[in-house]
Amino acid sequence: MWSFNLTMDADQAWTLLLWTSVAVLAPVLITLWCSAQRAKRRTYMKDFFRQSRHGWRCTDLFNKPTYCCVCSQHILQGAFCDCCGVCADEPCLRRAERDLPCKEIIAQARPDGTAEHRWVRGNVPLASYCAACKQQCGTQPKLCDLRCVWCQTTVHDDCMSSIPHADHCDLGEFRSLIIPPHYLFHVNKLRRRQPDEYSKLASSCGSGWTPVLILANTRSGNNMGEVLLGEFRTLLNPVQVFDLSQLAPSKALQLCTLLPPGSVRVVVCGGDGTVGWVLDAVDTMKLKGQDQFVPRVTILPLGTGNDLSNTLGWGAGYAGEIPVEQVLRNILDAEVVKMDRWKVQVASKGAYFRKPKVLTMNNYFSVGPDALMALNFHTHREKTPSFFSSRIINKAVYFLYGTKDCLVQECKDLNKRIELELDGEQVALPSLEGIIVSNIGYWGGGCRLWEGMGNEPCPPTRVDDGLLEVVGVFGSFHCAQIQVKLANPLRLGQAHTVRLVLKSSTMPMQVDGEPWAQGPCTITITHKTQALMLYHSAEHTDDDESSASDAESPTPHDSPRPPAQTSTDI
Repeated sequence: MWSFNLTMDADQAWTLLLWTSVAVLAPVLITLWCSAQRAKRRTYMKDFFRQSRHGWRCTDLFNKPTYCCVCSQHILQGAFCDCCGVCADEPCLRRAERDLPCKEIIAQARPDGTAEHRWVRGNVPLASYCAACKQQCGTQPKLCDLRCVWCQTTVHDDCMSSIPHADHCDLGEFRSLIIPPHYLFHVNKLRRRQPDEYSKLASSCGSGWTPVLILANTRSGNNMGEVLLGEFRTLLNPVQVFDLSQLAPSKALQLCTLLPPGSVRVVVCGGDGTVGWVLDAVDTMKLKGQDQFVPRVTILPLGTGNDLSNTLGWGAGYAGEIPVEQVLRNILDAEVVKMDRWKVQVASKGAYFRKPKVLTMNNYFSVGPDALMALNFHTHREKTPSFFSSRIINKAVYFLYGTKDCLVQECKDLNKRIELELDGEQVALPSLEGIIVSNIGYWGGGCRLWEGMGNEPCPPTRVDDGLLEVVGVFGSFHCAQIQVKLANPLRLGQAHTVRLVLKSSTMPMQVDGEPWAQGPCTITITHKTQALMLYHSAEHTDDDESSASDAESPTPHDSPRPPAQTSTDI
């Protein structure tokens, strides 16, 4: 009897142990299986998208009720094409790929030279109105109504027969910015690719045709690059939109050589560093003898500082506060101005057989506390790039490094270690910690450096006058005071050529936010070239009512460098 009970107790113990193991291991095994399936699905979808004609983007969260263009059912998990707007749930993706064509970036026009509408059914944008009856579209909880992927016209299903010019697509509001598919078709047929041939073809695109190229850096600032790429592909020809993380600017700008000379505008979505990268590629075009194809460059600021963007009137940072459509309208209204670019030559002391380091400057050069903050920030961002994905976080880190330097004062007694010459004349320096040489009106993320607070008269700054403004700062705390408009920098002068001699020790330096630690050297800053930029005048606002006539705004000749605005308008 006792032996039987002991045996039963042992069996119960083994059973309990078995069920405990199952209870513990089952969730782990299920989690591992789900992770493996998710990774397998992600790999499959990635391979499928790579070979697709559509620009598919997977999502589990749509910003509005969305219906599959194949089965008409509500989508819980699926994908959408950011070029044509087709939506499909996962089981229908292959059928959507087969049956629903995307935008044709190269296509032959009809015999009469016009283009046809390319309609996509359902999922029209919010607040869309029918082109025929002027009533709101897409209000029913089902796949309904249509949108043209080129001109963005929306129409009710029942109104298709009464829509004006139903067989003719004029490419819509932004026709002057879009590269039509038929233009590229005819370019491919040309035997001799000469600038005058492109000009003849351009006549078929209408008067005032100024195609735009979009170059977006998806790693800049607040990670809005991916979203912007999709929104621009929706409104324009996808061939006009480039991701700079996948294609260098020099490659993207080759499209300019297939377009009429002097007509192209380039929108750089990124920070000041990305703008400099693109402008260097433009200089490369000049060196190759392609001056006539050089584009006009404008900025959609996604970086942290964005001082160049602020100077040219495009705001201190873009976070989606205005729609992309308004961004394109502002580009249509923008004025062409010239901007000086400068050569910074750094010759290290004692390096007789080594070529001097040569950099290009658009914004400013500095030595001292602000360069030290940039160097510390850059070092830590290289170690943990994923942490520095927000403009707010980036500025907070800058603040912490500035606070630290206020206590340590690593750059004190700079005046004893450096000599400054402006146009060949040596300048006596007081007890400074930093020197800033500026080409533009803004510095430090939105601070007016030369024409700051107070009524003290000073020569105006311009970006096209071949002059640099040189100021001094007394430390990190002084920099902070300047940024909050509680103090002014020390104005040292304006010059066509600036020369600095670092006599001893190592000092932090930066050019346009790219910092490094530099030993004894001689720095010479001279004029290099001029870039053609687009300036957003303060007289052009983002309201539809105030996109007034261009005749009232100052011409580029009257004001090559209009006073910079603090507006955050894009």
